[in-house]
Amino acid sequence: MLDNIVKTIINAAKSAVPQAIDAAQRNELVVNTLKKLKLDPTQPPKDVDGVYVYALVEYGVGKDEPILKLLREKEIRKAFWSAYAANSPISFWNKADDFIQSYALGDEIKESEIDVKSELEEFGRVFIDVAKRSKSLEFWPYPEWNFDEYPPEFKSLIEEKIKAFCGREFVFKEFENFIRDNSNGYFTVVGEPGMGKSAIAAKYVYDHKCPCYFNIRADGRNKLELFLESIRQQLIRRYELQDADRLGLSALLQRVSEKLRGQKLVIVVDALDEVDQTGGGNILDFPTTLPDGVYFFLTRRPYERKNKRLSVSPGGGMTELDLRASQYQGLSRDDVKKYIGFMLNADRDYGVRLQNWVQERDIKKEDFIEQVAEKSENNFMYLRYVLPDIAKGNYQDLILKELPDGLQDYYQKHWARMGMDDKPQKNKLIVLFILVASRTMPTLDMIAKWGQQEESDVEYILEEWVEFLSKRKIGKETCYGIYHASFLDFLQEQRQLGSNRKLFKEVNARMADDLYSDV
Repeated sequence: MLDNIVKTIINAAKSAVPQAIDAAQRNELVVNTLKKLKLDPTQPPKDVDGVYVYALVEYGVGKDEPILKLLREKEIRKAFWSAYAANSPISFWNKADDFIQSYALGDEIKESEIDVKSELEEFGRVFIDVAKRSKSLEFWPYPEWNFDEYPPEFKSLIEEKIKAFCGREFVFKEFENFIRDNSNGYFTVVGEPGMGKSAIAAKYVYDHKCPCYFNIRADGRNKLELFLESIRQQLIRRYELQDADRLGLSALLQRVSEKLRGQKLVIVVDALDEVDQTGGGNILDFPTTLPDGVYFFLTRRPYERKNKRLSVSPGGGMTELDLRASQYQGLSRDDVKKYIGFMLNADRDYGVRLQNWVQERDIKKEDFIEQVAEKSENNFMYLRYVLPDIAKGNYQDLILKELPDGLQDYYQKHWARMGMDDKPQKNKLIVLFILVASRTMPTLDMIAKWGQQEESDVEYILEEWVEFLSKRKIGKETCYGIYHASFLDFLQEQRQLGSNRKLFKEVNARMADDLYSDV
């Protein structure tokens, strides 16, 4: 039956003479196609098969033939309804991807260069819309139909981190080797602030769509209970676990292992050094024994061995890759050069201005890349700040004594450039103090209220420090925090921001009144 329906949809689109069908034409084609199939254009049917056909018409007019052929397959229809009923759109994508990799139709789809993921997301949303119009209780509750396998709270962070990601293949290769050589275990990437640990974690999550958690001290997202709840919900959704809402991490992983069937589960957890957890035992309650097929990809700053918070039972897999190690220095330098080259030649925001800056000073691109790489000390966070500064004209030439040495020197020079050392900066200090001291990400009006300043003045100050800030939309509000833990550490070390200063005592009191008023 679906073969004829797909042919009808394709023929309907072919009957439109213009290559690009406008909205009015498309709507008319949909209505006519529904009528040909003896479906009421004003009222969808109430049964599952009827809604599937109806949705296929509404979605399919004007679409490429290979994607329509995929959606007519019995196996795909069955996987779709199973995923719909379980509110697990990811399982539908996984089944569809397996089908594409296994059958000849998959080759046709690959050759057509269709973005299958986006198309299947669109079809699912159309199906839900048709299901709602059918007014049948069989389709309730309606699932949240998207294929993002990581939590929405980390989506913008991951996209930001991978935007100009370069290299680090040696890290991923070492992790592949670890998985090959161990039936389970913990793999930890260790590095100084700014060496790209979070970007490495984000890239792995983006490429492999695995469960993840990013500890962010400045946002207050660094607590054991927040980590466990997030990972629990991700695993319940991914593996369709039942009665797992109260399980601890060890029991949860055991339940998942029973569903792996030879596959691997990798969970990425970034910035263990930012976790706020008291008491003994393993950090984030990581199990000392993991089920077979379960791996953790972790990142953290270096710490003293006596402060170690992760132990495993004898025979459990555990290894560390230290980005500072001598065998990785050359590889990291190559990656730094790739990043600078990308920013210079391809970055949409700063590439043209960087090229103009280099050309105006008659500097060879190779020399520019080499000198900036040398000053960076293999620190990507340094490059994230310095390259835009160069593009903006904050450095007139590449005299080595003018360009800052490393990340901490850059922070200090920016602090001085903002005039924080040589003249009273009461309003700026108050805004920075609030960002440092707040346990949550405050909104613009909260900062203005706590600091007793005009919102427009606060907004101006935030703009001056924009490259150091992260912004997150919560509802209709924009919330602000410190972008990177290393800059938060730098600010906390500045005597001008000492919490015992008289300047901040009233600010602290107003923050406490607001934050703990409901306690």
